[in-house]
Amino acid sequence: MRICCAILIAVAWLGGCGGQPLQPWHTAKLSSEFTVDMADQVQSFEDYLTLEDRLFDELQAKVYAEVGTGPEYALVRYSSGSAADPDTRPPNRNRSFELKPEDPLGGILLLHGLTDSPYTLHDLGEKLHEMGYWVIGLRIPGHGTAPSALKTVRWRDMAAAVKIGMDHLVKRVGDKPVHIVGYSNGATLALDLVLNSIDDPEARMPASLILISPSIGISAAAALARPTAAVGRIPGLTSVGWAQTTPEFDPYKYNSFPVNGGAQVHQLTRSVSSRVSSLERAGNGGIMPPILVFKSAVDATVTTDAVVDLLLARLPDNGNELVLFDINRHAGASILLVSDPGPLTNRLVADASLPFALTVIGNESAESAKIVARHKAPFAADFTSTESLNMEWPRGVISLSHVALPFATDDPLYGQFPPEDRNKLFLGQMEIRGERGLLKISSDWLLRIRYNPFYSAMEDRVLEWLNSAKLSR
Repeated sequence: MRICCAILIAVAWLGGCGGQPLQPWHTAKLSSEFTVDMADQVQSFEDYLTLEDRLFDELQAKVYAEVGTGPEYALVRYSSGSAADPDTRPPNRNRSFELKPEDPLGGILLLHGLTDSPYTLHDLGEKLHEMGYWVIGLRIPGHGTAPSALKTVRWRDMAAAVKIGMDHLVKRVGDKPVHIVGYSNGATLALDLVLNSIDDPEARMPASLILISPSIGISAAAALARPTAAVGRIPGLTSVGWAQTTPEFDPYKYNSFPVNGGAQVHQLTRSVSSRVSSLERAGNGGIMPPILVFKSAVDATVTTDAVVDLLLARLPDNGNELVLFDINRHAGASILLVSDPGPLTNRLVADASLPFALTVIGNESAESAKIVARHKAPFAADFTSTESLNMEWPRGVISLSHVALPFATDDPLYGQFPPEDRNKLFLGQMEIRGERGLLKISSDWLLRIRYNPFYSAMEDRVLEWLNSAKLSR
């Protein structure tokens, strides 16, 4: 046992030695963050927002006040007034928000992903509010402040906050339907709430779930994150608690990542998967609300097949649907690709036993960049219809990514086109060529697409889904 611990510490030490030196945003301890232990004091969404106000005051005092200002800090998120300072982009979408219509059709709870913030789903939330929904964009505990907050947060803290948001919406819209839109880890938290609702006769079951790039399964290596996180709490080994420490230039997302974050996602996904499996064995999968999933066929963040094998294939034909964004088959015909990076698409198209509908958004043909949506009914052996979307793959884009799906082409930070004001920070599509080592942002970071060229098709499908779910309930 001692030898195993020594090996673990050595491995963790080597892993934690890379990256940038620790900064105030890596070391700050924010005591005003919500935890499940505060449930007696924080019983409502209003209480949660009041605590959040104190949290951001604490962030200002413990992080922003410790970071310099001026041209050399232009790309430092925690430098007041810098291009990366979220307060220069009001309102600060790192914070929870609520959009209230006069006569709501229902409620929408938006749950962002790990290391993200409510900004991730704010565009969709504003559209749904325009359609008449009461919308809450919840800042999940550990997020929107400093990466150090993820060193101590627990997934049960996150789940408790989600329940507060859900309960608030139920009170505001009465017997009208409440839907949950969850991105990445937010999708897993949505499933956790549903599974908890099954065992709680007083809880409101969501009318439906809309899951974007859901974190249903992650790498087995994440299992080591929990003991590594424990090692990082040993005096003198603080840096071990970080999988990576990189410059913080994104106003709405942490770039640095503490290993505890991976540990908590691992525990949450295992808990959700185990309970879904139990429902399947008991023949009670029909209790689950209808689920609409949007997923890129290739995803470097979460296990691609897990959404099928650990969720949708385990549930009966209950109106569930998977919308899969395929790779660019036209651009993919290149000798630079050593293998087909989209095997999930081929597998699903050939499988006639799927108990859910499948929509594949991809090339009209391998010789064309035009985009169509091919639909396949549950248990169908082949596509049953094809619809032209009047879209094309953007030049040079070979696939979507885990982080791309929630952002429209015109997103001012992550979109396809930079703003007219060149002094504004832009982290979207940039065509830059030159010598390596010149840019302040790594080339690997820039390579990943951060917007969804087919966002409008996704938004349209969400609205259709909500209309059908609303009318059937």
